[in-house]
Amino acid sequence: MNDKKNLKMIETERLILRPLSYEQLIKYAKCDNSLETELNLSESSRTISTELKEALEQTILPNVADRNKDFLFSTIWTAILKTENRMVGDLCMYGEPNANGEIEIGYGSYDEFRNKGIMTEIVKGIIDWAWTQKKVKSIIASTDKSNVASFRVLEKIISLKLEKQKYYSIGNWK
Repeated sequence: MNDKKNLKMIETERLILRPLSYEQLIKYAKCDNSLETELNLSESSRTISTELKEALEQTILPNVADRNKDFLFSTIWTAILKTENRMVGDLCMYGEPNANGEIEIGYGSYDEFRNKGIMTEIVKGIIDWAWTQKKVKSIIASTDKSNVASFRVLEKIISLKLEKQKYYSIGNWK
């Protein structure tokens, strides 16, 4: 299993994005601060939804355990706010790039860290990393328009496209 101690990390202005190993995902699912203790982070009041718990059990953990897959495209990447040394949100990709080089991302921030631009920074950080991966040709993120916060994140990422002509594949919303 992918339990490397020195996993690839992404650093942004305010955040460290850290991919979780199989064993760390088990601790993540417990929501008992054992993961925070292992990573030397401040405790959090993090919870996970029933949907995420099911995804962990049925998809994420089996894919991360599969040595034939690049687990970086299947695991949860946790975002750590540098100033507080605390987990503030998560992002995952739904598997390795498909035959067309497409990956899809999903993301969420913890309640007390919403409306601070953190999720946009998380998404931008993973997109910047993904573009450095040879197999990635397109990045898809979708949300329902009724999910205003998530929709705003995608709008902000789209506006970066216009400024930097880089994020041409983001924004596939329902």
